[in-house]
Amino acid sequence: MTLIISGSNLKIENIVSVARFDEKVELHPDAKKRINACRAMLEKKIEAHEIMYGVNTGIGEFSEVVLNDDQVKEFQKYLIYNHAAGIGDPAPIEYVRGAMLGRINVHAHGNSGCRLEITQTLVEMLNKGVTPFVCQKGSVGACGDLAPMSQIALLMMGEGKAYYKGELLEGKDAMNKAGIPIPGLQARDGLAAINGSNVLTAMSAIFLYDAMRWLKQAEIAAAMSLEALKANMKPYHPKIHEVRGFRGAMRSAAAIRKLVAGGDIAEGKVKCKVQDAYSMRSTPQVIGAAHDALDYARSQVEIELNGVGDNPIFFPEENIQLSGANFQGSPVSLPMDMAGAAITMVCVLSERRMNRLNNPALSVGLPAFLTKGAGMFFGFDA
Repeated sequence: MTLIISGSNLKIENIVSVARFDEKVELHPDAKKRINACRAMLEKKIEAHEIMYGVNTGIGEFSEVVLNDDQVKEFQKYLIYNHAAGIGDPAPIEYVRGAMLGRINVHAHGNSGCRLEITQTLVEMLNKGVTPFVCQKGSVGACGDLAPMSQIALLMMGEGKAYYKGELLEGKDAMNKAGIPIPGLQARDGLAAINGSNVLTAMSAIFLYDAMRWLKQAEIAAAMSLEALKANMKPYHPKIHEVRGFRGAMRSAAAIRKLVAGGDIAEGKVKCKVQDAYSMRSTPQVIGAAHDALDYARSQVEIELNGVGDNPIFFPEENIQLSGANFQGSPVSLPMDMAGAAITMVCVLSERRMNRLNNPALSVGLPAFLTKGAGMFFGFDA
């Protein structure tokens, strides 16, 4: 199956299917037309010597420095050299592939001004398994991913390093072995390849995909603990959660009720306390809050995946270019901080239930530290 990239409707599941499971990708014909139309407008503006940030000016504090025609041709190469720095271990291949997919989807809008060859080269790299070597650390806060994206862009010049068929090769060798032409960088191409938060967003998408599945495992573990600890199941009654109104809590309580359905605690066949400890009766509220946090994070990540994270941005229909800060990663990083806190919160709740299972004073008759032959064997005793 091939994923058609049009600039819209990209989901976190698509990132995982391409980044982790090597699904093929293809640019939608309309996306190609948009990219070419934007490029044609850009080239006319270059010929007219219209001042455009990062095209015929320097970047950052040098944005007021206007480049001459010869410098415009060389500038993109030095832009990539300047930013292609990082430290630490190699980033996981799935993060890099996810970032490449995200960048392709940005270009597909036709607002970035690069040549079609740049975008198509990223497509070929994904499809033929050429994955640039990118260091894990290099981005500064949430202010875009210039450093890691530049390590990807080095391949556009036949430089850097890349993985191909399990080997780490020189970039040029990897591209040649895969049969991918090296497009080089012309005016605007380099900045259009790097000026977004695509690594941050790809990492976030993959994390959310896994975390949402992990929450299901957390609910299964919670249900098993409740069975073992002879829990009072009234805190899971739908009315309790409906009257408060949080969607995640209603969802989590329903999932756990389904898991224990037909068992002794659900059928009231075992004696239970009037009210259990927080770790047993607060599960829907805690895991539910995590569900809600991850749902919000997902919505933000998918907006970013399908938006134009670039600078400057070109609008061919109006024949204008605007410089701003759509590379900024805060709209993704802030909800992802919340997602991390949510996962921690669920882990703390799980640890408290584990304590009750192991502690003979709290475990309602279970063997101390869940082992027979206590003393000879340690069980879960630290």
